[in-house]
Amino acid sequence: MPIRSFDLNIEEVQENWEVEHAIREVISNALDEQLISQTAEISITKDDQGDWHIRDYGRGLQIEHFTLNENKEKLDAPTGVIGKFGVGLKDALATFSRRGIEILICSRFGTYRLKQEHKYGFDDIVTLHVEYDDSPIDIQGTEFVMRVSDADMEKAKSLFLKFSKEGVLETNDYGQILRRNGSVARVYILGVFASEEPNFLFSYNITSLTESMKKKLNRERLNVGRATYADRIKAILRNAKSKSVEALLIEQVEKRASGEQADEMAWIEISQMALNLMHQQRRVTYFTEEEIQSRPNILDSVKSDGYDVVVITDQQKAKLEAQVLTGGPQVRTVETYVHEYNSSFEYNFVGIGKLSQQERRIYEYTPKILALVGLSLNRIPEIRISETMRITTDDTQGVWDSSIPAIVIKRSKLSSLVGYAATLLHEVGHATTGAVDATREFESVLTGYLGRTSQAAIKS
Repeated sequence: MPIRSFDLNIEEVQENWEVEHAIREVISNALDEQLISQTAEISITKDDQGDWHIRDYGRGLQIEHFTLNENKEKLDAPTGVIGKFGVGLKDALATFSRRGIEILICSRFGTYRLKQEHKYGFDDIVTLHVEYDDSPIDIQGTEFVMRVSDADMEKAKSLFLKFSKEGVLETNDYGQILRRNGSVARVYILGVFASEEPNFLFSYNITSLTESMKKKLNRERLNVGRATYADRIKAILRNAKSKSVEALLIEQVEKRASGEQADEMAWIEISQMALNLMHQQRRVTYFTEEEIQSRPNILDSVKSDGYDVVVITDQQKAKLEAQVLTGGPQVRTVETYVHEYNSSFEYNFVGIGKLSQQERRIYEYTPKILALVGLSLNRIPEIRISETMRITTDDTQGVWDSSIPAIVIKRSKLSSLVGYAATLLHEVGHATTGAVDATREFESVLTGYLGRTSQAAIKS
């Protein structure tokens, strides 16, 4: 059968495409065919004459594949197929033609070359045609042969995750989290490069597209904006389970103070996830900036109990509190810590008559100790002695417990007059003024007590 021309109906398209973008489409089609036909890995090689060969081992390209038509087979194909709409190949061929690159395509159905000629019946219109020779060829699959530079081929290959050096940290139903390689992170969609993200923590490969993504993705797959893929990346992260990903997210929480957080942490649901992970794995208590300033006594107590203090925003705190109301996990905010602290006290009160003679002798100094600071028993709450204080720690020696209400002092403090007097006056300061630890107000109270006891000592 004679060689025939097939009109591609192309005059000039995709002016912004470079040679690597055209090669990308050829590689994409080869990868799709490999996946759909479940055949061997594609090959990309260079021959001794300097021509590059891109070959798949599938069913072979046919002349009808050059028509502009939605590809139902690819639309119905399993996850991972790159092309869908049958326009990529024609755009690639137009780019090759415009750049003056000769191309030969071979399959068992024949050979295909490009040429410019008049559109049938219109001598004033020249369009791109495929010159088709249907003489059978003994070849499995489809092979594209092109004379392109090594640099262009490397650029094209760099647009595919398959040829990158970014290792996979995790794969889930929505895509892959990749260890970024180099100074910038990359976002791939179905294994094809879509965008660079200089301040992302990870690179990503989105393998499950939302309907919104499909509508937003432009035909060229160039300059894809973050708004197109942000929701899918969030879904990939929210479903992450690997310890390596969790560890890196937790590390990001600690970088807030230095201003070095990755952009993923600006998404409230991702920062909330990181805060929950940190709470599960470390002894932390979350404070807002305002709470750091207004509740120094709680801050001091948190540190004394061995918790790390992590500063969060008001918005993050609101999200952490809201998740509890919907049945989610409880993390340790300031309020949670205070509740835990109060619940940690378990008293075993001892009557005065049960004290030893030595303990009772020290206890009976109570009126004289109070008198040193100008107080009497009838001006302070009840004083009670307990064998135990906090069940979670044994370093609490006294407390003003407004819920009883009483000043509670641990029995062991009655072994020393100095220890008992110091603890008593400390808790009396809380009970009579309402001032809390680690505040200027409470320091003023204790300073006043020092002055009065010094005056009493000098007079005596």
